[in-house]
Amino acid sequence: MLNKAIIMGRLTRDPELRYTQSNTPVATFAVAVDRRFKSREGERETDFINCVAWRQQAEFVQKWFQKGRMICVVGSIQTRKYTDKDGNNRTATEVVADEINFCGDSRGEGGSRDDGGYAPRGGYGGASQSRAPASMGDVPASQLPEGDFADLGDEDDELPF
Repeated sequence: MLNKAIIMGRLTRDPELRYTQSNTPVATFAVAVDRRFKSREGERETDFINCVAWRQQAEFVQKWFQKGRMICVVGSIQTRKYTDKDGNNRTATEVVADEINFCGDSRGEGGSRDDGGYAPRGGYGGASQSRAPASMGDVPASQLPEGDFADLGDEDDELPF
């Protein structure tokens, strides 16, 4: 069995960070994702997909993402049942994030936070979470990579593969 969802789109609102009774961080947000094909009228329809992130992922998404920002979420689709405030039984379907990644250029995406567009390859999800800097201020500008490439120097005998 396989349950894997990968979505990329823009946040429809700022992520909302809350804490459970046991003080576990949880963030909820929605991603607007355009469908692949245009409708008969020539317009692309958009799906609004609810997402939830837990623990460090929740704090990360709340700190670095805001409404209008491009985001890539990798996770699984889950459904849950609950009773609303009027006593009606409801079902919610959402993507539970395993990985959250920056997408696109940070300039011109409607955001006010300045992350410099830097994210290690693979984003800040899963195992790479421990390698991520606590904040962009912790990384000297001289150590930030330019694009997706790093200078390996002239040492042919010490290739990384």
